[in-house]
Amino acid sequence: MARGIVLKSVGIRYRVLTSTGETIDCVLRGKLRVKGIETTNPVAVGDTVVFELLDDGKSGLITEVCERRNYILRKSSNLSRQSQIIAANLDQALLVVTIILPKTHVEFIDRFLATAEAYSIPTVIVFNKTDLYGPEDTENMEELIRMYTDIGYKCLRLSLTDGSGIPDIISIMKGKISLISGNSGVGKSTLLNILNPELKLRTEEISSYHKQGKHITTFPEMHPLPFGGFAIDTPGLRGFGVVDMERNEIYHFFPEIFRVASNCRFYNCLHLDEPDCAVRQAVEDGGINWLRYRSYLSILNDENNKYR
Repeated sequence: MARGIVLKSVGIRYRVLTSTGETIDCVLRGKLRVKGIETTNPVAVGDTVVFELLDDGKSGLITEVCERRNYILRKSSNLSRQSQIIAANLDQALLVVTIILPKTHVEFIDRFLATAEAYSIPTVIVFNKTDLYGPEDTENMEELIRMYTDIGYKCLRLSLTDGSGIPDIISIMKGKISLISGNSGVGKSTLLNILNPELKLRTEEISSYHKQGKHITTFPEMHPLPFGGFAIDTPGLRGFGVVDMERNEIYHFFPEIFRVASNCRFYNCLHLDEPDCAVRQAVEDGGINWLRYRSYLSILNDENNKYR
C-alpha cells in the first residue's frame, strides 16, 4: 500500500503523484465507487488516496480516500440534483474575473465566494485583462474592488499582456495548493502557462460573436509550480450552482450580511420583509452594497438555479 495525491481525474481513471515523485495511473476499487457517494466524482483532484500497485508495477488500484481537509463543489449540471467536487485539500482559491471579454457577472462571483465561505476556503479575486479596459471599464473594476476589499476579500489587478500583477500572483501562490477558477475565457490557462512555461496548456481566443470563452480545459488537473506549490486548473464555468446550503443559513456565507444580522429583531430573520431588519436597513444606508444583497436574494430564491 502507498499514498499519493490525485493530480488528474478523467472519468474513472486518476493520475496519482507518489511521495517519491512518480506518477501512477490508477482506477477505483469497485466498492469504493458506489459506497454512499452522492457526488458525481467520489475522488477529486487534490485528494490524498491510498492505493496498491497492480502486477504490472505501473498502474494502481485506489482503495481509500483519506479524510479531506476541505473541498469545494458545485451542482454538476442544470438538470442534475447531484453535485460535483471541483477540488479538495485547498489552501486557497483564485477566482479570475474580467470586466469585459467576457464579462464576469457579480452574481457568479458571489455564488463562488459564498460556496468558498461555506467550505472555509480563502479566496482571492483576480481582475484580469486590465490592459483592455477603457475608462468606464476601469471605473467599474475599481468599484468592485472597493466593494470586495471592504468586505474583507483580497483583490489583485492583472494583465497577462504586460505582466503587471504577476509578481503579486506568485507571492500569494508560492508553496500553496491553489485552485484557479472562473468563467471560460478569463485567462486561467494563459496565466498558468506564464507561471510554469513547461505546461504549454492549450489556449484559444474567445468567441468574437458571443464574447465568451470556449472550453479548453476539459478535466481538473493539478500542476506543480517552479516556485513551489501547486495550481489546480479547472474547466471554465458558465455559471456556478450552490449546493448544501440551508435557506436560513445562506446569509452566513455573506460576511458583511452576517456581521449586521445580529442586530435584526428576529434571530431567524431572512432579511426579506421582516420588521426591524438591520440588514435591509444597512442596504438602504449603503453599509451593505445592493449588488451583494441582490446576489443573496438570487441564491435565497434559487428554485430554478437561474445563475448556475
